[in-house]
Amino acid sequence: MTFAAPTLPRSPFGRVRRATIDGWTMTQRDLLHWYTQPSKLLIDLAFPVMLLLMFAYLFGGGMFVPGGGDYKAFLVPGLFAMTMLFRLEGTMLSVTTDAARGVTDRFRSMPMAPSAVLIGRSGADLLRSAIVLAGMMLVGLAIGWRASGGLADTVLAVGLLLLLSLACIWAGIYLGLVMKNPESVMAVQVLVWPFSFLSNAFVAPETMPGWLGTVAEWNPMSSVVSATRELFGNPGVTEGSWVVEHPVLMAAVWSTLLIAVFFPLSVARYRRLDR
Repeated sequence: MTFAAPTLPRSPFGRVRRATIDGWTMTQRDLLHWYTQPSKLLIDLAFPVMLLLMFAYLFGGGMFVPGGGDYKAFLVPGLFAMTMLFRLEGTMLSVTTDAARGVTDRFRSMPMAPSAVLIGRSGADLLRSAIVLAGMMLVGLAIGWRASGGLADTVLAVGLLLLLSLACIWAGIYLGLVMKNPESVMAVQVLVWPFSFLSNAFVAPETMPGWLGTVAEWNPMSSVVSATRELFGNPGVTEGSWVVEHPVLMAAVWSTLLIAVFFPLSVARYRRLDR
């Protein structure tokens, strides 16, 4: 099915303004869904909280923290990053569900900026990540985790976590547009879990075999975890390869690179949906 492109302002400023307004309208659509179905947001929070409590209290006694320190303080930043990574699955499921139900096709036939659907989805899901992260931080505080790195460092750490979430959101948008089938999310979940565990979120790479530890060090999620541990003032900051010694820089680079790849891919794929 082919849709006629909506009439848009000709000036660059007019196009940006139109895309922003339409994108906010699409974001409000998802906010309305939260209001009518708050259980979905609670589930997004409940699952990582369950993982946090399970690893902190069931497995924590047998875990090694480089340089010493409390394992819960070591673990919490890792769970923060892992929760942001999970946004990839949630975004992909939302996009594929809209496509399967014909909602995406209806949006494309409306007189709105072509980018509004994608901008609205990314904005709503980023806000969702921020709410879940805030809840996770409250749970972390309740079990004894503290951010002792100062206000500026704490804000920067939260910013890096949300930047990772935004990168995962755009990856999820692209994969959702490509696969168009809610069942395909299961295949992505099979890959997301090994990717998250093959990092320094739960254990130090020093405890892994040499080659596996190197892979874990270069995992983009490991850079975000190391950066947040350093900024929060939590244990687990180590020395080693260049990527290990520059975690804040690498955390920003990895996430920015992923956005730079998947944002244009998503926009191009959305424009070719009828082909």
